[in-house]
Amino acid sequence: MPNAFESPAMSLVLTTPAPTLVPVADGRSFPVHRIYCVGRNYVEHAVEMGHTGREPPFFFLKPADTVLPVPQGQTGEMDYPSLTQELHHEIELVVAIGRGGRDVRSADAAGHIWGYAVGLDMTRRDLQADMKKQGRPWCIGKAFEQSAPIGPIHPIASTGQLLKGEIGLSVNDKPRQKGDLSQLIWSVNEIIEHLSAAWLLQPGDLIYTGTPAGVGAVQRGDVMEGRIAGLGSLRVAVR
Repeated sequence: MPNAFESPAMSLVLTTPAPTLVPVADGRSFPVHRIYCVGRNYVEHAVEMGHTGREPPFFFLKPADTVLPVPQGQTGEMDYPSLTQELHHEIELVVAIGRGGRDVRSADAAGHIWGYAVGLDMTRRDLQADMKKQGRPWCIGKAFEQSAPIGPIHPIASTGQLLKGEIGLSVNDKPRQKGDLSQLIWSVNEIIEHLSAAWLLQPGDLIYTGTPAGVGAVQRGDVMEGRIAGLGSLRVAVR
C-alpha cells in the first residue's frame, strides 16, 4: 500500500531558494548548513561589552541565508538593515567544518576543519541591547539578511592550522579593530569541543569565532575592510 504522504512524482508544493554557497579560494564552492557564532571570545572585547574573565563559551546562530559571499578581489555590497540606528561591525575568523561529529575532543578538532575565511558578524546593536534589557532573545540584533559577510574559504590543507596571526578591520581606510588570533579566550579546537557537545556538527557548518575590541557603527557609504593574516581581506560597502 503506498505511503499516504507520497505522490507519484514526489513534487514540491513550493519553490525554495537555492542552497547558500560560499566561494572557495580555488574556484569551487562550499555549501552552508548552519552558522554558529561565539560571543565575547576576546578579553578586550568582553571588557568593552561590560564583562571580564574567561567565562564559559556561549553561542548564538544565524540562518544560512544571512551569508553575504564576497569573491576574492571584489567588494561586497550590504544594504543598511531596517529598524536600527546602530549597525556595528565585528571582524571574525570563520571556521568551515568539513567533517561532522558529536562530542569531538579538542585534540581531534583539527581533523574536522575544512578551511578558514574572513567574516563579519554585523549587528543591530541598539536592537540587541534593548532585547538584553528585557531579558529576551536577541536574534533580531544578529540574525538578519546579509548579516554574515564572508570572503573565500581557504582549505586548511593550504593554510595549516591558524593558531596566531593579526586580525583587524578598517572603515574608510581608518583602523577600527586590531588583535591576534592567539588572543582568543577559547581556541578554535576548544570551541569545536564545546559546540559538538551541544549540537551534532555537520559538514557545511560555519563557526564565527568572536571579535577583538574596537567594534563600532557604520553608515551608508562606508567601506569596511577586514584582514586576517594568511587569508587576505574582505571588503564590504554599506549602501
